Order: sequence, then C-alpha cells, then structure tokens
Amino acid sequence: MLISNLKYYSQLLKFRLSSSVVFSAAAGYLLGTSHFNLQEFVLLIAGGFLITGSANGFNQILESDYDKLMTRTEQRPLPLNKINSSSAIIFSVLIGILGFYFLSLIKPHSSFFGFLSKSSVFGLLSLMIYVLSYTPLKRMSTVSIFVGAIPGAIPVLLGWVAATDQFGLSVGILFAIQFFWQFPHFISIAWTQDLQYKRAGFKMMYGGKKGTYPAFIGLITASVMTVFSVLPYFYDFKNLNLSFVAFCLIISLGIWFTFKTYILFKDTKDSSAKKLMLASFAYLPIMQIIYIVDKWMTN
Repeated sequence: MLISNLKYYSQLLKFRLSSSVVFSAAAGYLLGTSHFNLQEFVLLIAGGFLITGSANGFNQILESDYDKLMTRTEQRPLPLNKINSSSAIIFSVLIGILGFYFLSLIKPHSSFFGFLSKSSVFGLLSLMIYVLSYTPLKRMSTVSIFVGAIPGAIPVLLGWVAATDQFGLSVGILFAIQFFWQFPHFISIAWTQDLQYKRAGFKMMYGGKKGTYPAFIGLITASVMTVFSVLPYFYDFKNLNLSFVAFCLIISLGIWFTFKTYILFKDTKDSSAKKLMLASFAYLPIMQIIYIVDKWMTN
C-alpha cells in the first residue's frame, strides 16, 4: 500500500517534468557560478524540485475534472480517485513550503524584503504565475502560452541568482532563450493534442485551429531564440560567452530546430508537429550542456 501511494504522489509531482525544470535551474547555477558550492547546489536542486512539484500538484488539483476528458491525462491519480483532493492539497502545500524553505537558505542575507532570499522569491513567483495565471488562462485564451512561458523560463534565472545573487544582461540572455523556445514547444504539443485539448475546453492553439498561423508564430519565435542563443559570441557579457567551437554548435542546433518549425509551416502536417515536439525536448538540454561544457573547459 505504501509503495502504491508513493507511486501516485510521484505522479502528482510530474517527476519527469519537474526534473527537466530542475535541470535548467542547475544549468543556470553552473553558468553563473565561478566557485561551485555543493551546499548551495543541493539546496537549489531540492528546493527547485519541490517548488515545481508543488506547482504541478496544484495544476492537477485545479484541472482534475478536465483531466478526465483527455486520454493523455485520464490515468493521473486524481481522475482515478487514487488520491483525494484534500490529500493532494495538503501534499502540494507541504512540499511547496519545504521547497521555499530550502531556497530561502541560499544566500539568505541578501534579499528583497529583508528576510526572503532572491532564490526563494523567484521560486514563489514561478509557482504563483503557473498556478494562479497560466492554469486558469488555458481555458480562456491562448495568452496562456505567453504567460506560461514566464515561469517556464524562470528556472534558469533562479539558478543564476542562486549562484551570483545578482541580475544582468547575461542571465537576461539565458532567460530569453528559454522564453522564446517555449512557443514552438507549446505549439507542437498543442498541435499533437489538439482534439484532446478541445475536448477538455483548453484554448491552446493560436488562431483556434491547426494551420500556417500557429506554425508561423513557432517559426518566428524559434528564429528569435536562435539569435539570442549566439549573442554571447559577438558581445562580451559578464560571465557569459561562447568560444568559436561552441558558437558553431549552438548556431547549428538552432538552425536545425528552426528548420523543424519551417517544415511545419510549409506542410502543416501532424507528423511534422510531432517531430518538432521531439526536437524541442532535445534542443534545450543540449544547448545548455554546450554552454556549460564550453564555460568550464575554456575558463
């Protein structure tokens, strides 16, 4: 029984999604830091994972009735009544508080309000935007994609701030890359799940239907993302730069990803959308790994 319950609560966390978010936070930390601190890094990973898991839990609580209507979500613990709403709320609140506490221990003496670390503030902001704005907006307007891209890009910012305790153009570039990446990512998912989303009443497709309009938005945002991704090669950003080899790899990766959006724009086929979706899953971690390896090998 205990093992079964743990399985259902791990599903409430959306373990794989939470792990991918934490990877971005870890990337932000490794790119920002000049002196690796294991304690800070562990606190960032643990706090970021729990905060993200809490947001995912609240998302499923709010959407449990709609999850029953979609094949891809009908097997989640709440639609199956494997966990009741009260237990899910308590669990999500507790792990959210614990995650917030872990993040508050990272550079606690430098804060916005005298007692909250910058890391904990960004963690809380990400959770609130995701739960209170993005989740309800999904049933109202495609503006939810823009709103959702903000908490989706905060993890790399969170990691950078945990390492440096400051902002700047460097982390702004990393934030912009991840922000614009999410548009073709969201569009490809919405495309492949179009009927499912419409059945549940989610408005996740630009223009309301599959076609050149949403594909064009994906093409433009992927192009902008690619430009941002190589700016550190041309400009001397503090703590963020690219060697020539890394530039070649990053620009090639961006062109490959953008070409996937172009194919979808040209043929508007479901198969092309699926290929774009898979490419989006590969692009972000590969790009971040190239940045990290380049930094630690050339500095």
